[in-house]
Amino acid sequence: MNLSAPFIHRPVATFLLMLALLAAGAVGYFLLPVAAMPEVEFPTLSVTANLPGADPETMASSVAQPLERQFASVPGVNELTSTSSLGFTQITLQFDLSRNIDGAASDVQAAINAAQGYLPRNLPTPPTYRKVNPADRPVIIFGLTSEVEPLTQVDQYADLGVVRRVSTMSGVGQALIFGQQKFAPTIRVNPAALAARGIGLDEIASAISGSSAQLPVGTLQGPQQSFAIGTNGQLFSPADLGKVVVAYRNGAPVRLSDVATIVIGPESALQASWVGTRRGEMVGIWREPGANTIDLVDRIKASLPELQAGIPRSVNLSVISDRTLSIRESFRDVEYTLVAAIGLVIAVIFVFLRNAAATSIPSVTVPLSLVGAFGVMYMLGYTLDNLSLMGLTLAVGLVVDDAIVMVENVYRYLEQGETRLDAALKGAQEMGFTIVSITISLIAVFIPILFMSGIVGRLFREFGVVVSVAVGISAFIALTLSPMMSSLILSDPKTAHHGRLYALSERAFEGLVSAYRRGLEFSLRHQRPVFALNLSLVALSGWMFYAMPKGFFPQEDTGLLFGFTKADQDVSFEAMTERQGAVGEVIAQDPDVDAFGSFVGGAGGAGFNTGRFFIQLKPLSDRSAKADEIIRRLRPRVNAIPGISTFLQSIQNIQIGARLEATQYQFTLQDADLAELNAWAPKILSALNSLPMLRDLTSDQQTGGQQLMINIDRDAAARLGVNVTGIQQTLYNAFGQPYVTQLYGATDTFHVVLEVASQYQTDVGALSRIYVRAAGGKLVPVSQFATLERRQAPITVNHQGQLPAVTMSFNLAPDVSLGEAVRSVDAAVAALGKPESLRGSFQGAAHEFQVSLSTQPMLIAAALFAVYIVLGMLYESFIHPITILLTLPSASVGALAFLWGFGFDLTMIAIIGLLMLIGIVKKNGIMLVDFAVERVRAGMSPQDAIEEAAVLRFRPILMTTMAAVFVTLPIAIGVGAGADLRQPLGVAVVGGLLVSQVLTLFTTPVTYLYMERLRSWATAAQDARTISPSNEKAAPTDLEKERDDRERPRQAPPHARDLPPLGESPPTRPL
Repeated sequence: MNLSAPFIHRPVATFLLMLALLAAGAVGYFLLPVAAMPEVEFPTLSVTANLPGADPETMASSVAQPLERQFASVPGVNELTSTSSLGFTQITLQFDLSRNIDGAASDVQAAINAAQGYLPRNLPTPPTYRKVNPADRPVIIFGLTSEVEPLTQVDQYADLGVVRRVSTMSGVGQALIFGQQKFAPTIRVNPAALAARGIGLDEIASAISGSSAQLPVGTLQGPQQSFAIGTNGQLFSPADLGKVVVAYRNGAPVRLSDVATIVIGPESALQASWVGTRRGEMVGIWREPGANTIDLVDRIKASLPELQAGIPRSVNLSVISDRTLSIRESFRDVEYTLVAAIGLVIAVIFVFLRNAAATSIPSVTVPLSLVGAFGVMYMLGYTLDNLSLMGLTLAVGLVVDDAIVMVENVYRYLEQGETRLDAALKGAQEMGFTIVSITISLIAVFIPILFMSGIVGRLFREFGVVVSVAVGISAFIALTLSPMMSSLILSDPKTAHHGRLYALSERAFEGLVSAYRRGLEFSLRHQRPVFALNLSLVALSGWMFYAMPKGFFPQEDTGLLFGFTKADQDVSFEAMTERQGAVGEVIAQDPDVDAFGSFVGGAGGAGFNTGRFFIQLKPLSDRSAKADEIIRRLRPRVNAIPGISTFLQSIQNIQIGARLEATQYQFTLQDADLAELNAWAPKILSALNSLPMLRDLTSDQQTGGQQLMINIDRDAAARLGVNVTGIQQTLYNAFGQPYVTQLYGATDTFHVVLEVASQYQTDVGALSRIYVRAAGGKLVPVSQFATLERRQAPITVNHQGQLPAVTMSFNLAPDVSLGEAVRSVDAAVAALGKPESLRGSFQGAAHEFQVSLSTQPMLIAAALFAVYIVLGMLYESFIHPITILLTLPSASVGALAFLWGFGFDLTMIAIIGLLMLIGIVKKNGIMLVDFAVERVRAGMSPQDAIEEAAVLRFRPILMTTMAAVFVTLPIAIGVGAGADLRQPLGVAVVGGLLVSQVLTLFTTPVTYLYMERLRSWATAAQDARTISPSNEKAAPTDLEKERDDRERPRQAPPHARDLPPLGESPPTRPL
């Protein structure tokens, strides 16, 4: 059966079919979204709750704990973590990849509703959730500054002019103001003035709450007209609030302005942000899971004129950070690499074929296969990203192979005198099975990837599908368009006229083939050592795979740095802002920094002794150093600032985990016994600090904050008529900055904040001047029933899986692999002899690395098994697939040696390179074995068959291998944005191809002969068991035939008449 015959006889139909394929793919290309990486994020929800003034322990026990108990019953939760700090709790739920984010959100909202009865009644607002990962970084950050406007006014422009407009865009998961300075009338009470007038803080709170209200009052219906009734119930200005009467003393009113100062201040004074080195506000915008980053940022930037129009000219709106800059730059570089690969592979084909018409046939295959793949990618919902484009770049070296083999075989028949039509029909019929075998076995390599679970499987599934689709389309083109074009445009080699350059190149090829024949003859004379060499390569590749340094993903340079600052746990907010500003001054002086912003306090959940930096570097072409080098350059400068530690990390496109930590990798301790956890965490941190392969080690354990404990004498309080609830409420009114009432504006709602005057907030003795109302209305000072005690208390409380947890994070030292770091951490922790109840585990990227490390051998073994199954089914043989698979050890040794020699870890990207090598290198074995099997079936001896196969297939094997090498070479060189991610794959493929090309051309024929002898022995043994004993002479086995062939003079069979005896030059086959 000739699959190609209908297409050869109907060239117009074949041309139109290819035109339709090209058009569909082109439409798909322009519709495909662009992204940094495939969509691999875990569905993640972030739940937040606020209770101003509540200490971290109160937030953890009264807010986090009831919510966590309800969330634990939500289906599909993989990870449940929480962080509680002063007045703030953030709970993060990460779900299984199969969980729908909208369904998970509905379940989380139901859990929040179920927990309402257990939460404090004075929560200003119920807990809310967002479809964002708090560990992810904003896709774009805006900065707003002004020389004349106060920060509270700038905040209103940021909220109304930016946040609310952007939040309505599809794909926006969250828009958040860092260091928000929201307008809030603040009443600062003088406790001494209150005591002098016998007024308690509870009266102040009640008076303010009752003096400003916005309630419905109805309408008045007259006989002819109706009137809506309104009141001036709300008080917005400080002057109006100051006139509120809080009590009467001696018949005269005591107004609020008599006992307090009313100012316009921020709703939360314990947060601040900087745009560069100037005070301002930042607006961070996160994308919703599944939203396309570039499309979202493009739409946001397109709305900038509209956003700017809603902000006065006195407020400057600027872009601090844009994650798409590196994505766009990387995408352009990958496109250039793809174009360069196409050009190189066409040049390689022309060098070998030296015929424009013959070169054009496989050259047409490349764009058709790639463009056709774009159409399938669009239908599957994929994106144009680093991995998919890298897969297409590598596919360039694969898609031409089928067409090259087809054209080379057709041309061989032309040399034998066939017409173009007959040569195309015969060549296509002969190569049809080979092309199908190569294609199916190559696709089989990626079958295990399609069934991989977890984030690694989701990440590389797109890569495997894209390569498989491109290769499948190329096989279809090789069986349809290539023979059709060969029948029309290939010229008769006997009438061709060639110049001097062609003659020189032909002699060079003839010399190369002659040298190969001599080497082949030598290897066939020394079969045992050659076969032993091949078996030793199997053992060597296994040892190298075990011994190589291993990593997860290569470190990328995305042009974005994230900084985490931490001061002493008892630092004041004012001191923290000074130190944060000093760090900003150092960063601003670095010549490779383009822009940056920072903030302290706020909704980060780590306490106001910590801060964040978002740093945008200049484009890679305008920088003097890469991101990691800049971090090493900045590290000693920022850490020279006293009183503050700064941790920097390069933001990666692949974000794993839901923890926002200071550094890149995390190790978490969990224990139900909080005291045991707090005792052992510092010991383990100290042990890890001694490891030389770790850098920037830090811990989120913050138990050393200063706390003033008010020990209430309950007997004295009862005697004075004071209850505990009244005491706590009075203290909360004084120092908790409670919201005593709300003001409803046309576009926003504002809170009125109550607190004592600032001089009383810095003096410990001020507590003795706070009065609590006792039974009968008398005011009693706190000092009469309570004593003060200084003690340490946590400033953050962290949970994981509902248990107290401490997370230690670290970066890697230069030239240290993640595998080495993980082993050293495990060994250091085990050496301490920690109690069994204290559990330690890696999180985030380090955890996924451990999972991937355990699956790497299984992944490669599954790929080999899948290829073996497919080849065995195609060849109807148990033996020949082994012959083909034994071409792979030399490739793996070459790949691992090149990776190791050039200083690359064995990462998941390098593993994908090894899988690609399985698909590329085994094609050489298939072309040899397939040809030899056909010749043996025609009556030729195995040795003669494999010799003929090796010589006739030498040129196409060399051509396809060189094409694959030159296609991968730009990736291996690693130039441009995003090259750090792609380079290990390129190095692995180039190294494997070069080594395998040298070795397999000699080892594969020998291996084939050994496997053929094994097959003959197995067949003879089977025949001996099935033939009953008789006087009949048994038929000679294939092994005996081969021995007899070697003993009598060798004669070439008729179909091998064009081959000279071994040792002589092959016939010239000019194209």
